[in-house]
Amino acid sequence: MSKQWRKSLAVLLAFALFAVSCGGGSDEEVVDGPVAEEPDVADKFGGTVTFGIEAEATGLRPWEDACSSPCINMMTSVFDKLVEFRADGTYGPWLAESYSANEDFTEWTFQLREGVSFHNGVAFDAALVADEIYPLWQTGAQSSGVLSASGVESITATGDLELTVSLTQSNSALPAYFERPQLLIFEPGAANEMAEAFSITPVGTGPFVIDSRDLDNETVMVRNESWWMTDADGDQLPYLDSIVFRPIPDEGTRLSSLLSGTVNAMQTLRQGTIRDTRDAGGDYTLYEFQGNNVGGGMFNTAVPPFDDVRVRRGLTEMNNQDAVIAALGGTGISEPGTQWFSPDSPWYSEKVAEAWPKFDFEAGKLTLQGYIDDPDRSDGLAAGDPISIELSCPPDPTLIAAMQVIEDLWVSSGLVEANLTNYDQQTHINYALGAPPDFLGEHGAHCWRWSSDNDPSTELNRQLLPYNATNAVENGLPEELFSATNFYNYFDPEVLDALNAATATDDFEERKALYESVMMNFAENVPLWYSGHTATLIATDDNIFGLNSWSLPDGTAGVGHPAAEGRWSQVYIAE
Repeated sequence: MSKQWRKSLAVLLAFALFAVSCGGGSDEEVVDGPVAEEPDVADKFGGTVTFGIEAEATGLRPWEDACSSPCINMMTSVFDKLVEFRADGTYGPWLAESYSANEDFTEWTFQLREGVSFHNGVAFDAALVADEIYPLWQTGAQSSGVLSASGVESITATGDLELTVSLTQSNSALPAYFERPQLLIFEPGAANEMAEAFSITPVGTGPFVIDSRDLDNETVMVRNESWWMTDADGDQLPYLDSIVFRPIPDEGTRLSSLLSGTVNAMQTLRQGTIRDTRDAGGDYTLYEFQGNNVGGGMFNTAVPPFDDVRVRRGLTEMNNQDAVIAALGGTGISEPGTQWFSPDSPWYSEKVAEAWPKFDFEAGKLTLQGYIDDPDRSDGLAAGDPISIELSCPPDPTLIAAMQVIEDLWVSSGLVEANLTNYDQQTHINYALGAPPDFLGEHGAHCWRWSSDNDPSTELNRQLLPYNATNAVENGLPEELFSATNFYNYFDPEVLDALNAATATDDFEERKALYESVMMNFAENVPLWYSGHTATLIATDDNIFGLNSWSLPDGTAGVGHPAAEGRWSQVYIAE
């Protein structure tokens, strides 16, 4: 990794990581930097955190089940990663103690940690990863797309604790892929034996072990008494006796649960809830994060009328972002989005910001009218007939309010007949994912969130591959080179070329220019629309610490809590 790239990412995290400590109503202190001041506690061990999350996990099989922020909190408590994300934007040791690449980034070698065991006592080593986990990664609905996006051709054990990863092409960002949930380390024997039941009682090497799992009610995890990691004093982690994940889909109910003491921690990815939590007062710590995560919606470009750019652009031009952000409760919290990168990100582009279609209702009507008056329009309706669309989003009140703003704008044009539908988050994700082998989804216009503060390739390369095997073959690519998580079913060979070129170098400026070209493609072809950049929050009782001050095994500072994704192995309660 070049020094310039490392320095730029460090600047990103310096801006992005902060904690706000609230106590006694109006007393408020903003703590700058990635580590909030913590008490000198002699004994950090014991206690339970009950964490209100925004939704139940669709499943807990890393290779198979789609996983968003609430699920990531759960998965990373049970499963370990090969590498972890540092506060300075680099990737450091976790289950892999070190890694290195050859000169052209087509081969990487990972040295694995000795003495690690799964919850069921099975030993972790290189052969198990190469011979048993990797084949499941290759066929998993989620992991296979990540492998394709990363360019992994083979993973072999070249020593008892040495893995060699060979790639089909250069990838200077490969370690970043092993940080994400799709490539978490699980016990393959249990996965094969238990099949779908593995999602209920998963087996990993992580800091916590599943004690009970009552779907849509709570999942209880208890301390892994033989976890491999120790703190700076040599004491075995984790600190907590247990952590309870309680899905509470309603935002107001989740905040009320914290205020009433039903839970002692909660997450939110809704600006309105962040506002309400700030205003609630009380003795709580607010771990806020402003990063690259951006909200809005996507068009299913594989189905009419969204297969025509005139429809996508016209609807986007009729999207009043400020009004949508206000409906979300984000005025003063979130800025309107124009790309996957926030204005304080080193990847942000002013050129893309200028190119993104601005709110211009009359211009949007003219753009859409061109499609409606076309006798060869793709939806098969008669020229002059309004388009008919489904606008779908989970049933959160602020999301519904935001979608109603968009629906009212589109319908008021006289050119759109809209049907607003709501599904719980699990159904919402699966509705967009679709079923094999097509993975086309049934959605039309679908609210969504994108991006993260990880290396851009981990999201873009995964989501912009061909969307199924047929699409890959049609573009002269191997049929296995596709990603089911290309939810908008949008593919452009020039975009793929740019993404591949961006991982053939570790020069930051070259990579930024290539990612800028991808965002410019989005501005031209509009497979999605934006509302605002997504602020996120984990709020806890004020005696809970460690979310913003955990470290890697080598003592370097961890990334904190991006996108309300907490790392719970070093969290403690100061009684």
